[in-house]
Amino acid sequence: MDTRTSFIENSNIFIDSTLLLTAEMAGNKLFATFSKKEDIEQTLETITERYNILYNKVFILESKDSDEFICTYNIDPGNLSTTSVLPNTILLHRKKESNSLYTINALNTLIKSLNNGVLDSNYKINWADYKNSIMLTNGPDLRILETSIYKIVNL
Repeated sequence: MDTRTSFIENSNIFIDSTLLLTAEMAGNKLFATFSKKEDIEQTLETITERYNILYNKVFILESKDSDEFICTYNIDPGNLSTTSVLPNTILLHRKKESNSLYTINALNTLIKSLNNGVLDSNYKINWADYKNSIMLTNGPDLRILETSIYKIVNL
């Protein structure tokens, strides 16, 4: 039985996308766009046409637990609106020491799962446990996918 996860199409994993770009957001933002493997070239083209990519790099990640590639890239959101966010795209945060990627919803869900159901903003996470992974939510469920770099695209 195939247990790989798909995050494309009508998954509620993308609920954060309606909150991505607001007037008070400053600085660059790390986006992740999920792409079917057979659509990766078109996805990259769309990303580079739509956004001014900071640092001129798109990191394409893969996970043995997913059928999709995960394209991560930094943008300056200053000239964007919520209508210009690509489909299947979410805002991520990154813990550099462990190369852990996560949404705020996933971080909150992780803390609650490690802290007996209590959300505590001072809870210390052992980030080494989540090295080279992406943490996402699907409804109330936390999904942690181990990732590896498939390709780095220099623009």
